[in-house]
Amino acid sequence: MVVYWEYAFIENFLLDGLILYLALKIARGKVRVWRLLLASAVGAAEAIVFPLFRVPVWSAYLLKVLGGILLCAVAVSGKRLKTYAVTACAFFAVTFALGGLLTAAYSFFGVEYQQGNGFLVERAPVALVFALAGIFAVVLLQSIKFFYRYGKLRCNLFECTLAHAGREVRWKGLADSGNLLQFRGKPVCVFSSRAAFALFGRNLKEAGRLEIGTVNGRRETPVFICERMKVGKETFENVFLAVGEVTGKEYQLILHTAFLEGKHETVAHAEGLAEKGGRERKRRSLPLRK
Repeated sequence: MVVYWEYAFIENFLLDGLILYLALKIARGKVRVWRLLLASAVGAAEAIVFPLFRVPVWSAYLLKVLGGILLCAVAVSGKRLKTYAVTACAFFAVTFALGGLLTAAYSFFGVEYQQGNGFLVERAPVALVFALAGIFAVVLLQSIKFFYRYGKLRCNLFECTLAHAGREVRWKGLADSGNLLQFRGKPVCVFSSRAAFALFGRNLKEAGRLEIGTVNGRRETPVFICERMKVGKETFENVFLAVGEVTGKEYQLILHTAFLEGKHETVAHAEGLAEKGGRERKRRSLPLRK
């Protein structure tokens, strides 16, 4: 059997780089290109050198585990031990998952393998390996994005109970730092027109109108007064609610930051973020001077 080390190096370099990239994304670590390239090169070198030595099976697995930990130590940047640990666990999990996928594909396409030495590289079509690895990476990246987006959303949801004129509803409220609406000097929460009928019935009495900005421009919307709103364990009286766009299926109410002080973030913090974003947008729009 003839093995061209340069081809084996390139193949392992690309696969190790892909697995390390996915592991860093799972651990939410910083992806630094030079570290990723260096770790991939170390992994490819390990894959070439390791078969040259004859070692017992138990020590072979131990060396492979230590080699994987070394790759993660090279790829991860920062001083947090948790990031290294999560990246290492994700690296081995992704390796096993991708290995299982390739094993199933090899079995399906009748690719031969030698017990103890892994699949023979020249017997496995390179296009098949990288096609499956690419599909696996895309699916996993989309799953990671969905998982973290859903987790972030769940962390920003609060149990809310609204009561008015004998009616009571229990909704999920979204903590949105972008909601800084004020009406008569008081904070305003946003709910949909359907939610307005559910809470107030047909006896809707406007407290006034408020101009709000949406993706479709600025428009006036009615504002109503709810007698009582409970967020978590705190209760607020005579809360202003404005009809607006509430598109999320997981929540029915967009909370003003003032109702979240001590729970999530303060109004001052949200205003600071908005002011910082405004300065950045203004700086980007300034013309460059020669």
